[in-house]
Order: sequence, then structure tokens, then C-alpha cells
Amino acid sequence: MTSRSLWAAALLVLGLQFAPAHAADRPTAPDTQAAKADATAQASGFRIRPVDDAWRAALPRNAEAATQAYMDRLPADVQAKSAAYWEGGYWLQLWSLLLGLLIAAVFLAGRRAARVRDWAARVGRGPVRRDVLFAGVYLALSEVISLPLSFYQGWWREQAYGMSTLTVPAWFGEWLMDTAITLVIGALILGGLYALIRRAGERWWVWGTVGGMGMFTVLVALAPVFIAPLFNTYKPMEDGPLKRAVLQMAHAVSVPADDVYEFDASRQTTRISANVAGLFGTAAVRLNDNLLRRTSEPEVRAVMGHELGHYVMNHMPKTLIMMSLLLLAAFALAQALMRALLRRFAAATGVQRVDDVASLPMLMSMFAVFFTLATPITNTITRTQETEADRFGLALSHEPHGFAEAQLRLVEYRKADPGPLEEVVFFHHPGTRNRILDAMRYREAMNLP
Repeated sequence: MTSRSLWAAALLVLGLQFAPAHAADRPTAPDTQAAKADATAQASGFRIRPVDDAWRAALPRNAEAATQAYMDRLPADVQAKSAAYWEGGYWLQLWSLLLGLLIAAVFLAGRRAARVRDWAARVGRGPVRRDVLFAGVYLALSEVISLPLSFYQGWWREQAYGMSTLTVPAWFGEWLMDTAITLVIGALILGGLYALIRRAGERWWVWGTVGGMGMFTVLVALAPVFIAPLFNTYKPMEDGPLKRAVLQMAHAVSVPADDVYEFDASRQTTRISANVAGLFGTAAVRLNDNLLRRTSEPEVRAVMGHELGHYVMNHMPKTLIMMSLLLLAAFALAQALMRALLRRFAAATGVQRVDDVASLPMLMSMFAVFFTLATPITNTITRTQETEADRFGLALSHEPHGFAEAQLRLVEYRKADPGPLEEVVFFHHPGTRNRILDAMRYREAMNLP
């Protein structure tokens, strides 16, 4: 949503935890697996040509030829639909950015932001309370103005592509809860940020980076524990072969997991996902219920190997470090540009100082533009780590076919075969062809069936 531009970097960090993946409930015979998965896919309008173990055994040894055989199982209409959905997201990113900039410009013009600041000063009776009130008002107005775009993106479009399971009242109820969380957390953080800016003086942009990274780290650690359960019910998986297999993999690579949790994502979507989320002792292995109904044990092993790879390879701490550099650059750019802009538009806005909370719309606009332009960088950070986790998972699970099957399912909402430049700019995960090619190269090198 447009008012969350300031949290763009945090979303990248959290994206590593909640990136979609796959899992399954129990081992079944190969033909039964294919029939079960195909029946579920047909019900959602998503079709992959089913195969059996004989087809897999007959695949060419050459990795490129085997990859093409997997890609040929995707019907042309399925690829066209997923490409339309994914490419439509490019335009949504642009419209969201432009709407956020328009809201900021209107709020600053005519001294509106200055008048809200003065009101907040009278009501709050203190600089920190004033800044928290101002931030809350600005975030709330942004959310309300952005509601039509949020509804189109979050419900109407997901319904049109057969992925949302929410009714309109249910979607609106979740939007209200999401907005309330954003307002409370956002207002408190922004109030603290402006207190830090005033105290730090000329070096506010350096200390803003430190405070921002502290905030991101806390969000990563606490969101799975306190925020995610507000939207879904998490419970331990029933004991069985799948749970034992996942825990066995986790223990083999020293991941301190003593349970596996499932959650009811089917309340909101048909998408399948899994993650190993959290920091500082909050990490846990989680699978959603869609995933438990739609995939086979080989897919589970492959994908959970991937998710465990993120944890073992310390991708979350590494991402936080890399994000700190981007955040420092964003604050430095804001520090350089805001002085000039505030001087230029002081008469029209009634705002003259960076440490005036009425400059918040300008600061958020700076961050929105910066992180939009930095999309190729942030996507490359994530995409590189996804590739590393893919290869770790293949080595851990020895399931190249399970991994390839899982990647075909992701085509339900992710374009299958992007061009090289498109992948660099817009893809936070490698393209389907490249991920399957990695799996088939592993199969070829290890001389697996």
C-alpha cells in the first residue's frame, strides 16, 4: 500500500522469510501423487500435464534437454495467464508509487502538513506525542485514499486470477486489521525517528540508518510471533512421515527446530507456501495448508531443503547487513535533497527544517523513489540468495525431480520464462527455467534417475 513506502526495505527483509514455496502431507504412490495434484490444479484453473516415474526415468541425461521437457508440460494458455498476472504487477508498482507521490504532494501543498502539525502540537503537548499524532494522521489518510487501489490489487485482481478465497467483507476486515497495525507501529517508529533526527543534528541521516536497521531487525524477529498469528492460526502438524522427514532434515543441518507448524492460508488464498522464519530464538518451520493438499513428499523434501538453506546460510543476517548499506544511501540522498527542496518550497508548504515532522511526506517520497529505483539491486540480493538456497536444498534433499515439480506449480502466479533483463529488474526469485535447469544439472552430475 502506498503509505508503506518507508517500509520498503523491511519488506525485502521479511520477503526472505515468507517467500512462497511448497510442501506435502504424506508419501503416496507416484500415480496417486500426480492424480491428486492434477485434480487440485484443475479445480483452481491451473493445469500442468501430469507424469509418472516412468516419464522421469526416461528423461534425457542432458540437463538442458531435461529442463525443456519439464517446461513443455506447461500449456501455452497457462504460461500466458501467469505472464499477464506477473507483468500486471509491474504497472501496479508504478501506480502505487505515483499515488503515494501525489498524496504527499497534496498533503504538503497549501500548508496542509504544517496545519496538521500545529494541531498535533496542541493536542499532543510534547514533541514526541506531536510527531506520533502527525505520523498517524498521515498514514491513516494515505491508507484511506489508497483503498481503491488496495482493493483492486488485493481482492479483485486475485479473484480474477482464481487465487483469492476471501469474500469482500472478509478482505475488508483483514485490511482494517492490517491498517491498524501499520498505524500503531508506523506512528510510534516515525515519532521515534524524528526524536532521533532532532537529537542527532547534522548527522541525523547516519543515526536514522542505525535506528532504521534496529527497527527492521525487531520486525523480523517479532512479526512471525506476534503479527502473523493475527491473520492465521498456527498449530503443530500431526505426527507422521512428513513431519518426521522435515525434522530429520532440519536436525541434519543443525537447525534447532523441535516442531513443524501448519497454518490456514486457505482462508485467504489458493497459493502454496512454506518458510523458516524468525530471529534470536523465534525461528520456526512453517507450512501452509494449501501446500499440504497439493504436493508430494519429494516436493516437500526439495523445498524444505531450500527453506532450511536460508537459515543455515545465515541469509537473514546477511540481508540485514546489505540492507543497512542501502538504507544509509537512502538517508544520505534524503539529507542532500530535502534541504534544497524545503528551502525552495518553504512558502508553499510552511515547512523549512528536516527535523520538522511536517516534512514526513517529503521524506517518505524520497524513500519511495529511492527503493523503486533500487529494485534491481534489492531483487538481485534476494535472487542470489534464493539460488544459493536452491543449491543447498538440492544437496540436502537429493530430490531434483521434486524441486522441478515444485517450480512448475509456482507458474500459477509467477511468469515462467522471463528474459535476462526482465529477470534482473523485476524478479526476486530466479526464473522457473533457470531453477529447473539447476535441478537437472544436479541430477546429471550426481547420476540420479
